[in-house]
Amino acid sequence: MNNLFLSPKSLVSSNAFPSLLFPLPSSKPNPIFPSFQSISSNLRNSVVNCRGIEISILNNHSNSLNSSSNGSTGHAKLKNVGVKDVDIATFGNLCVDIVLGVPQLPPEPLSEREAYMEDLASSPPDKQYWEAGGHCNTAIAAARLGLRCRAIGHVGNEIYGRFLLDVLHDEGVSFVEMIDDLDLIRSTTEAYKTLLCWVLVDPLQRHGFCSRADFSEDPAFGWMNDLSRDVKSAIKQSKILVVNGYGFDELSPGFIISALRYAVEAGTSVFFDPGPKGKSLSTGTPEEQRAFDELLKMSDVVLLTADEAESLTGIGNPILAGQELLKRGSRTKWVIIKMGSKGSLLVTLSGTSCAPSYKVDVIDTVGCGDSFVAAAAFGFVHQLPKIQTLAIANAVGAATAMGCGAGRNVATLAKTMELIKAGDLNEDDKFWSELLDKSTDVEEFTLLSKKVVDDIDSRLKHVPLQNLIPDLISKLELTKLFSKLCASEQ
Repeated sequence: MNNLFLSPKSLVSSNAFPSLLFPLPSSKPNPIFPSFQSISSNLRNSVVNCRGIEISILNNHSNSLNSSSNGSTGHAKLKNVGVKDVDIATFGNLCVDIVLGVPQLPPEPLSEREAYMEDLASSPPDKQYWEAGGHCNTAIAAARLGLRCRAIGHVGNEIYGRFLLDVLHDEGVSFVEMIDDLDLIRSTTEAYKTLLCWVLVDPLQRHGFCSRADFSEDPAFGWMNDLSRDVKSAIKQSKILVVNGYGFDELSPGFIISALRYAVEAGTSVFFDPGPKGKSLSTGTPEEQRAFDELLKMSDVVLLTADEAESLTGIGNPILAGQELLKRGSRTKWVIIKMGSKGSLLVTLSGTSCAPSYKVDVIDTVGCGDSFVAAAAFGFVHQLPKIQTLAIANAVGAATAMGCGAGRNVATLAKTMELIKAGDLNEDDKFWSELLDKSTDVEEFTLLSKKVVDDIDSRLKHVPLQNLIPDLISKLELTKLFSKLCASEQ
């Protein structure tokens, strides 16, 4: 399949095909489940009630407070930050993807492409071609895992905005509008409308992407300057704030950094996934470069592909690249490297955990990275061992790849658990061994395996997936049940 990328700025999360609706799976309580009190204990939180969970998180001073290989966030220098009743909040990057088959892709000249897009937008296509995009992928995937989710962003008061809000509501994701002035939201001017990403597919299955963000040097919602009271409240009430590189297409660097700094002040952990935008941000305007550097240093968890990690550090070995990013960070606890068909690895100062991918028939990789972020957040929130976090994250990413497009087509809980139970890992022991041999500074190296393996190298510890499956399935089912109990209480 050939892809034509019309503009690097236009690569907001997109679908390659019309959407196929996957309903949220029902989770039938297991008759042997423990009591509600036991469930809450297993989830490792001090439950006040379903609308408020009092938690303790690391005082944000140094990444030297990383946990041991058996934990996720450690326990040193804890400070109480009060009630946080939302697990994960996404920041910005909300859009509607519109997937259309076209006789030919748009022309390359900017002015002609803009006219082409305006002509498409003049008569809205049928809703069967619409899908929630951008950060909706992460929010929906997280909600399906049983996390309580909130999307912070801007949508207009038109058919596309109402569609996006309906999708989020149906998936159990709450929404917080970024601006206080409702009259602005109701404005019909282009600057206040919901951001659309047109995903155009020609007869040769080549893809073109375009949105109005392509036709301006300024962010689409660059008129936003200050965090509203509602946005601050939403950040403060969340355990994790997720920021990605595509947010810079919508929001000014200063606005994004104000959210980062407020999250740090409020004791909210920050996940940053720069994505393909990382390369352009690292060489962009002085404001973009400063914001990008601060996000890399101040985020608790940084997620990158192996290519992105090499681009930022100049280091080809993903483990060493992860270690370098940890050293540069002032609060960074995890660096997660996504390695496509090979799997993923999670680097801390104390060691590295690696997990091969699952063997699946890949239909479409759109949204896989966003889904992976949601699952990593699941492990972080529930303080799972790092190898368990990777096992779930790889499964969620693989389950998304088995469908067409993202949005409502991201991984379901049922499909995720099916892959975990099957345990069919795409093992390549030679690849991981060579990676370890080139990483002489790694104190501990944990590798997920299909079966028990006698460890010859004292640094290498194999963890059989079969030993983890009962615990993983139990955690996923209990979290989903807990989420349902909370919904019924509200």
